[in-house]
Amino acid sequence: MRWDSGQLAALAAVITEGSFEAAARALHVTPSAVSQRVRALENATGTVLVRRTRPTVPTEPGRTVLRLARQVELLGAEAAAELGPADDDTGRPVTVPIAVNADSLATWIMPALSAVDGVCFDVHVADQDRTAELLPAGVVMAAVTSQREPVQGCTSVPLGVTRYRPAAARGFVSRWFPDGATAEALDAAPMVVFARTDDLQDRWLRDVAYRAGVDVPDPPRHHVPSTAEFLAAVRAGLGWGMWGPLPRDGARFDVLAPDDDVVPLAPETVDVTLYLQQWRLRSTVLDRVTAALREQARRVLPPAGPPG
Repeated sequence: MRWDSGQLAALAAVITEGSFEAAARALHVTPSAVSQRVRALENATGTVLVRRTRPTVPTEPGRTVLRLARQVELLGAEAAAELGPADDDTGRPVTVPIAVNADSLATWIMPALSAVDGVCFDVHVADQDRTAELLPAGVVMAAVTSQREPVQGCTSVPLGVTRYRPAAARGFVSRWFPDGATAEALDAAPMVVFARTDDLQDRWLRDVAYRAGVDVPDPPRHHVPSTAEFLAAVRAGLGWGMWGPLPRDGARFDVLAPDDDVVPLAPETVDVTLYLQQWRLRSTVLDRVTAALREQARRVLPPAGPPG
């Protein structure tokens, strides 16, 4: 079938902006015009592409068409840039949607993105185990993820590891771990967790229990879903948690500025290997973005290998 670029743009705007009204504002047309274009696209494909919820979400067929719409938008912008400015050209840069995990966003992603000129970014934040889910949905073109196996239609390359060490405020350690981080003490001491899907602390607790031959500790939990505030909570003595991500030797993350009040509970670390997945698409813009991400990761992330 032949695709109408205006209809594809309307679909992408509806999903990106979350409603037909917001899409109309972004496209500088009326909501009725957006609705007509999306309905015409649905008639042409013979299926419903958008669930009219708030926010709007694509149906399963809508994901496929949305992915096409993103690709058409990206390639069209690249072609226009190569042809040079036209009389009606607004000179607006292309937007590249990417998915990253919160810790990467807080530590090393921004310097990479700032190195790419002429591109706007639509950054989606999700757990590193779930960022890859946004690729087949057409929501993003690239994702920093813990998933090694490439998503269909994508490539996957290793970036390095995010490395964490169990740590707590010095006063917290004195109160809760006078005899060290034993399984019994870990079962009682409050723990700070980033989100309910965060498994880092529990991975280490399982290792502690395995080595001691006891049940896995199940401590009281604080949930603090922000990297900076998570670290602030540990520093303030709210509980112990996985301190990181730790940069490789010679690198520095300002969010992890040294603080004598925070001390490790144990010498071992927990490593999460990160991969960069991107659409298998010949695109100069997308290649520049992913090259910047890979270079920054190479500079600051420890290489993949056995935990310390």
